[in-house]
Amino acid sequence: MAGGLAGSKFSYGKMRKIKVGNRYIGSGEPVYIIAEIGINHNGSMDNVRKLMYGAKAAGCDAVKFQKRTPEICVPKDQWNVERDTPWGRMSYIEYRHKIELGENDYTEIDNLSRKIGIDWFASCWDEESVDFIEKYNPKLYKASSASLTDLNLLKKKKSTGKPLVISTGMSTINEIEKAVINIGEDNLLIAHSTSTYPCPLEELNLRMISTLSKMFPNNPIGYSGHETGLAPTWAAVALGSSFVERHITIDRAMWGSDQAASVEIEGFHRLVKNIRDIEQALGDGIKRIYKSEIGPRKKLRKIL
Repeated sequence: MAGGLAGSKFSYGKMRKIKVGNRYIGSGEPVYIIAEIGINHNGSMDNVRKLMYGAKAAGCDAVKFQKRTPEICVPKDQWNVERDTPWGRMSYIEYRHKIELGENDYTEIDNLSRKIGIDWFASCWDEESVDFIEKYNPKLYKASSASLTDLNLLKKKKSTGKPLVISTGMSTINEIEKAVINIGEDNLLIAHSTSTYPCPLEELNLRMISTLSKMFPNNPIGYSGHETGLAPTWAAVALGSSFVERHITIDRAMWGSDQAASVEIEGFHRLVKNIRDIEQALGDGIKRIYKSEIGPRKKLRKIL
């Protein structure tokens, strides 16, 4: 494992906190919980509003969208391939335009996020999309696992001065290290992920959270999950994730490639509540006698 745990290329020290808006993500801070709306809105602002309100009610810290320039992101040989969509049969490039939200939509998203008090940001799949989203001054950016090796795109996002989350699905250790070397450790958060939708349990490999924490101790490490169910995300928190991201949906049976790997709004309520319970239960790792133990100690200890 070139440049891995032994002889690492990276500086070692206490995991630092990264400021995101008015709060921090990192060591000693509450887990930052992201509900990824992505493209689960199916191009409908009515769905966007339901999902944003639902994420806020569940206690999430942020919602995340995906932004693409279709002509850049869709290979040209796929433009005219026809497919069935909620709007009928159409070419793939037409569908990609249908699913994209426009300037008026993001202006409403920006206003609504301030109104209800939830952060929003986006995974931008091309540099033009970064310029588009930057107009709204988001608190951070995300780079999808598919974009980890697109160094120009990563550098474009870092050039905004905003914190950047990189996802590490479908990537080798060398590819992860190369990305971090090229864009720098500052203002960087790293998410363990497996890019299968939905992901089988045996491929989640949650112990990679600990591996990444050892490799990059100056960076908050998190988890971007695509499994069905909630238990693995809770386990990711117990393993030390500083932030978690799960797709949110109105109904997992809705049309769309990400719906089956998503969590419905009711499920997000359980997800968030139990994350907060786990945080409280984990404590600080310092052994102490609690006040509630003093009575049992006096009663039950035979030798003091």
